[in-house]
Amino acid sequence: MHQIGIGLALLIAVLHLWILVMEMFRWEHPRTRAVFGTTREMAALTRVMAANQGLYNGFLAAGILWGIWRPNNGVVLFFLACVAAAGIYGAISVKPRIALVQTLPAVIAMALIGPG
Repeated sequence: MHQIGIGLALLIAVLHLWILVMEMFRWEHPRTRAVFGTTREMAALTRVMAANQGLYNGFLAAGILWGIWRPNNGVVLFFLACVAAAGIYGAISVKPRIALVQTLPAVIAMALIGPG
């Protein structure tokens, strides 16, 4: 089960790297706007803010990858908990679907990795 959890954590890191790419480099692209539900005008106005969010998503991915590479379950669990918390906040403040995409996989990975 531990290895399945690490595999899921790796997928979560890849997802957050993709979010970094969308928010930092493709924010005004029509497909990215469709994913985030923004208009052309809104994307242009929020470009800098989105890039900042993308950077934070990169930090989450880097932390998970660092913990896997070390290997250090505590580091992986910490960054997965950060992903889960961000997903809860996003679900409350933006749209509930974020909890399914972000929080649920992080919690499952944390349970599979376990404390040891």
